[in-house]
Amino acid sequence: MSRATHQAPNEETSGEETPGEETPSEVTPGEVTPAKPRERKPPGALWADGFGRVGIRSAQVLLILAVAVASVYALMQIKLLVIPVLIALILAAAIGPFVNVLRRRGLPGAAATGLAFVALLLLLAGVGTVIYFSVRSQWAELAQQASSGLDELEQFLLTGPIPIDREQLNQAREGIIQFATSSQVRSGAITGLSVVTEFLAGSALMVVILFFFLKDGAKIWNFFLRPFSGQREAKLRRVGSRTLEVLGGYVRGTAIVALVDAVAIGAALLILQVPLAFPLAIIIFMTAFIPLVGATVAGILAALVALVANGPVVALIVVAVVIAVNQLEGDLLQPIVMGKSLQLHALVILMALTAGTILAGIIGAVLSVPMAAVIWAVIQVWTAEDPNLEDMNPDLPPPASQPA
Repeated sequence: MSRATHQAPNEETSGEETPGEETPSEVTPGEVTPAKPRERKPPGALWADGFGRVGIRSAQVLLILAVAVASVYALMQIKLLVIPVLIALILAAAIGPFVNVLRRRGLPGAAATGLAFVALLLLLAGVGTVIYFSVRSQWAELAQQASSGLDELEQFLLTGPIPIDREQLNQAREGIIQFATSSQVRSGAITGLSVVTEFLAGSALMVVILFFFLKDGAKIWNFFLRPFSGQREAKLRRVGSRTLEVLGGYVRGTAIVALVDAVAIGAALLILQVPLAFPLAIIIFMTAFIPLVGATVAGILAALVALVANGPVVALIVVAVVIAVNQLEGDLLQPIVMGKSLQLHALVILMALTAGTILAGIIGAVLSVPMAAVIWAVIQVWTAEDPNLEDMNPDLPPPASQPA
């Protein structure tokens, strides 16, 4: 009996409705249940899912690419101004420490700048003069050896394993002569004349800009920093000093590597008695400022001169020397001399070279790699991932000592 009495309340409780619970309403047969109103998504919900976020990112990327393409196109329209400015900036970063040394010795800012400027001009003029007189003194001998070498090549083609008769050689010669006298070549010569004119104008502009960069570089940079303050100004000042460090280290390191290449290959050309050894060594030095391909192309030119003047054996020896020097440069010299001035992968350098060559030819190939290094350094500074946090240019004098 006690057991039955204990279960009675449970049975009564099970029949009661829980407060807050809705009793399902009875639906009369044949009656249509009204449809619940459709929930409307908020206006921004379309962009909140995965596809929306991908669409936003894609639109942002396309906008950035459009701005970049428009900027490059605009700069290419005024490349007669842009290229001298970039060259002057690179040279100023390389010569700046020398100017600072002269200023610490007591020379005024204008005098130190003028002295460094005149020394650079004398160096360039001296190199050009040496190349001119060396080529002029050996040009007749090289032309004679080239003529005899071409005769030997023609005789080899007539008697060699490849069946070529004299009529085919005459047709090829006539085709070359017709191309050389065609209107296309004449129009190209006119274009080349305009390029020479632009080169002279750009060189004069670069000289003027370089002088002002060396004399008033700090004042010019401070002028551009006037609209900024606080942390953004500090980052921009860091960007400026990091740019000077990268460009200066790149130019000085590349000059050392190029000098080693020129001395090694030039000495081999002198030992092998290849004509124009000294001008070829200077060309190797200048083309070494184009990474990966510059010294190789100049070495191929030296091998061609050796092939014409000294025969295939000497040419093969020159090729072997060029390959050995390039291996020494890539595996030993650049990691030691360049250090962290050029922290770029070889693939990035190759892509930068290709883009620079397409946009601005040889000048673009020379400028593309240091510009890519500067862009990467700026990204590191702006994202606070710069591994080097100390002052990037300790040789700079204090702001109060800047020239008036």
